[in-house]
Amino acid sequence: MSSSSLQSSSSSHPLVPYGWDTGWEAEFAPYAERGLVPGRVVRVDRGLCDVVTAVGTVRADTEFVVPRDPMKVVCTGDWAAVDPEGGDPRYVRTLLPRRTAFVRSTSSERSEGQILAANVDQAIIAVSLAVELDLARVERFLALAWESGAQPVVVLTKADLVPDPVTLSHLVQDIESAAPGVPVLPVSSLRGEGLDVLSAVVGGGTAVLLGQSGAGKSTLANALLGEDVMDVRATRDVDGKGRHTTTTRNLLPLPGGGALIDTPGLRGVGLWDAGDGVGQVFAEIEELAAECRFHDCAHESEPGCAVRAALDAGELPERRLESYHKLLRENQRIVAKTDARLRAEIRKEWKRRGAQGRAAMEAKRGRLR
Repeated sequence: MSSSSLQSSSSSHPLVPYGWDTGWEAEFAPYAERGLVPGRVVRVDRGLCDVVTAVGTVRADTEFVVPRDPMKVVCTGDWAAVDPEGGDPRYVRTLLPRRTAFVRSTSSERSEGQILAANVDQAIIAVSLAVELDLARVERFLALAWESGAQPVVVLTKADLVPDPVTLSHLVQDIESAAPGVPVLPVSSLRGEGLDVLSAVVGGGTAVLLGQSGAGKSTLANALLGEDVMDVRATRDVDGKGRHTTTTRNLLPLPGGGALIDTPGLRGVGLWDAGDGVGQVFAEIEELAAECRFHDCAHESEPGCAVRAALDAGELPERRLESYHKLLRENQRIVAKTDARLRAEIRKEWKRRGAQGRAAMEAKRGRLR
């Protein structure tokens, strides 16, 4: 099929509201020749999934795509090749290669990755203004978002609880300091304030909505969707926390174009091989590190450390550097559990630092004698 024919056929395809484009059509071509049907996974539930196709939503079995690798399981947002009508049950035969994937580590000792959403263009990180801002948690969400390949957007929900515009401006600035290069949008779903800007930012693509339980995600989702699709429950006044009103990940088309994946509130946001994402969140530290005298500078007490110099000059907040080190260490531990070579490098570094520490102690003792 020529590129012009492909463009024409994809632009009029019933799945366009769900993100179908010429790229997906080209990827699907070999499966179309086998008589399979394209569709997007809008919900997954215990080995079965709902797949929206050109003729409606079908229930399909995922038996044929149950891999040993948990990173390859069927996920909300996946594009799938499904059996044609007539089969009972109908099966998902394969998944198209993902363009992006939002992944976090599980809490299991095996340290496996868990895919929260696939083929996402924007990651909306909902942060409630009903409670004190946790900048470190925002940085953690941002690291995962950048690593996924999606463009993060921080949405400060419940902005109506901060009526003073000066105070609200300061809160926005606090988040911007932890989110370089990321749009930060205060929104009040109750009053409809800021929704037009957010809709314009996420319109046309696929956005995943992330955040802690009680952050106002379901209310925000309903506001973006223009109807009460998601269940909403009140949060506790004492700490702003709420119960999980969303229990599954659902993909829904937005009225102005694009699609939204709502997710349950996340208690834990563990990194999963997110080194590049951490570097993106702390871009200013990475830029300073390039100017350090030693390429392997740990930014602790080494001579010629540009990062420490910026810290001493008041140009870099201590909190940012501490958060940077914490996320790097956590990510290194996660990667080391599945990377034997990296484990060996970490052990070698520990020994080197241990030897340096012992040498320093011996030198100190010598001076005291």
